[in-house]
Amino acid sequence: MQLKTVFRSALVAGMAMVASVSVNAQDITGAGATFPFPIYAKWADAYKKESGVGMNYQSIGSGAGVKQIMSKTVVFGATDAPLTADQLDKAGLVQWPQVMGALVAIVNIDGVKQAEMVFDGPTLADIYLGKIKTWNDPIIAKLNPNVKLPNAAITVVRRSDGSGTTFVWTNYLSEVSPDWKSKVGVGTAVEWPVGVGARGNEGVAGNVGQTRNSIGYVEFAYAKQANLTYTLLKNGTGQTLRPMKETFQAAAANADWAKAPGYRIILTNQPGEKSWPITAATFILMHKQPTDAGQARRALDFFTWAFEKGDAMAEELDFIPMPDSVVKLIKQTWAKDIQTK
Repeated sequence: MQLKTVFRSALVAGMAMVASVSVNAQDITGAGATFPFPIYAKWADAYKKESGVGMNYQSIGSGAGVKQIMSKTVVFGATDAPLTADQLDKAGLVQWPQVMGALVAIVNIDGVKQAEMVFDGPTLADIYLGKIKTWNDPIIAKLNPNVKLPNAAITVVRRSDGSGTTFVWTNYLSEVSPDWKSKVGVGTAVEWPVGVGARGNEGVAGNVGQTRNSIGYVEFAYAKQANLTYTLLKNGTGQTLRPMKETFQAAAANADWAKAPGYRIILTNQPGEKSWPITAATFILMHKQPTDAGQARRALDFFTWAFEKGDAMAEELDFIPMPDSVVKLIKQTWAKDIQTK
């Protein structure tokens, strides 16, 4: 199954998706984050061709994925909002980062071209707080002196489901806006001051794509796959950056995964002139004592294959592979903590 076909169907349907529609007893079952769906689908397609084993992945949001792995209805869960060490211990779960990516702001404004508009963090926060209501607001205009901005109300699009993407987005807004931090805060689900809700990265991408004068936030691969208008962003040093592999890698470079319990690292607003400020890892959750050891073993075989053979595919979609040193640590964690015999 081609990724673009799956993705376009998802934008129309706005429903849960699977990376493999051919399900049998050997297939691996997982559910959760929509953020990594493009690369999980691409990996699953290639892996099935090579091994004959498919992956049935429900792209239903991080919150739902955590619930499904907690209830043991899937072999693995996927979340962009990493669990704490206490949460992992209580649930008997192992967590690790599988790949890294980045969020971008997307807009649908007549005449505005790809990567033409610029935002900074405080301005994005004020838009999502409802303080900035029109596109020709002086604050936006000052950032974009050469862009023809309409005198039109901004339609704010945000997630309606429990979402790790929302966790990353709100974490960033809290880092750059004291007002956002005090009034809304960080979470997979928050009390949004304004906005129209949509399910999944797919739903937000589809809603923005169909709604004039709108703004939303999605994982970068979704913006590229759907040919949506993504924007530039000023980071903490004041540099205006384009979303691209180099700026994502710069943000990820400072992460010290070895010292983080459960590999729990948040990559928003990292230091460095070239660091894209809304970069994030996406995580896998598995039980230490899985219900089906054979299924768990097949899942780890898949994730091993992805680490060893999936880097080029990840980079094609502007995801960032985990460094070899981190992969080595993760494999040691599997051997120590997950029972597959």
